Amino acid sequence: MSHGIDWQKSSFSSGGDAANCVEVAATQETLLLRESDEPGTMITTTATGLAALIRHLSR
Repeated sequence: MSHGIDWQKSSFSSGGDAANCVEVAATQETLLLRESDEPGTMITTTATGLAALIRHLSR
């Protein structure tokens, strides 16, 4: 499922080629999130859903 998807590393990651980072990719309808050390496991959400999660976690 991850073939042909342009994954972006989080700017909060430790930098370099570290295995501990969160990556995000966007398709036409969804956002995909994964940890770089578990690339086969992804969370699928929408921009609205991710924004709600971030708001909730930042309280």
